[in-house]
Amino acid sequence: MASLFLFAVALVLSYLLGSLSGSLIVGRLRGVDIRTQGSGNAGATNALRTQGKVFAAATVLIDVSKGAFAALVIAKLCPDRPEAAFACAFAAVLGHCFPIFFGFRGGKGAGTAFGAMLALIPFTALIAIFVWLLCLISTGYVGLSTVIAALTGAIVVLTITPLPMPTVLYAEATFLLIAVLHQGNIRRLLAGTESRFEKVRLYKRFFRG
Repeated sequence: MASLFLFAVALVLSYLLGSLSGSLIVGRLRGVDIRTQGSGNAGATNALRTQGKVFAAATVLIDVSKGAFAALVIAKLCPDRPEAAFACAFAAVLGHCFPIFFGFRGGKGAGTAFGAMLALIPFTALIAIFVWLLCLISTGYVGLSTVIAALTGAIVVLTITPLPMPTVLYAEATFLLIAVLHQGNIRRLLAGTESRFEKVRLYKRFFRG
């Protein structure tokens, strides 16, 4: 019973930590709410588009760090539960996407999930970020790149990364949540209205012919 109670406490703390959205915290300090600008999303991409590199970098730092902190520190409340680290990571991602402190309107969880996965399964995280970068420089679409990277991470966890089944379930839930929350990006892409970062399309620069 005590173990279950501590597990519940760890999940709640991870969710509350995840609810501290980086862009919204930095935005409060600058007197702006990026949910009223650009795409209306509270993630790092919209932060970069509407507020610039420094704002976006601070956002990424906060979001990535809270994912790692939940997985490595808060999860230690449950040393007898091997799935606790991934469960806390998932709870932090949920908090980021649906923050209780900001009206349940947050980001899409990619940065927080990456921080947690980098701390817990760095091989999978590095493959996912490599795929993300490759897709980004090829297409210029951040949302599409994130979906493909998340699905790649889900496949790697199932096929390569040796993890116990309860842990796999939390990892898969994290990756799939990110993919689902980017469905709006995919709809806009299919409709031809998705925003594109032309500056990062290195493929276009080097292979124009």
